Amino acid sequence: MKTQRIIYWITTVITCAVFIYSAQMYFRNTASVQGYFENLQYPAYIVIPLAVAKVLAVLMLLWRGVPWLTEWAYAGLFFDAVLAFAAHLNADDGGYLLSLVVLIVLPISYFLGKRVRPMYEV
Repeated sequence: MKTQRIIYWITTVITCAVFIYSAQMYFRNTASVQGYFENLQYPAYIVIPLAVAKVLAVLMLLWRGVPWLTEWAYAGLFFDAVLAFAAHLNADDGGYLLSLVVLIVLPISYFLGKRVRPMYEV
């Protein structure tokens, strides 16, 4: 059980770090990121709402206070990673590696989290 808890926290911290890093980049360099989104054929207006959603999802992963919100947070981050992976792969810009890392560690965090940090209905 201790090994599972360690693996859970490592994968969760990696996931949270990647999404917080991208969210802070969206907030700090909004104009650049909007141009990058347009190059990946995503609408530019989605940058700030996506950054806010990433921060809120990370908070839910760490808090795990409301079970259904935690499930939605994991789902949202998974879909974000899948879309980022596909967009970077399609653009052939090499940016897909970070998304691939998230696609590997996010399910590990999700499934181990159910074992080592069970959620209770509030």
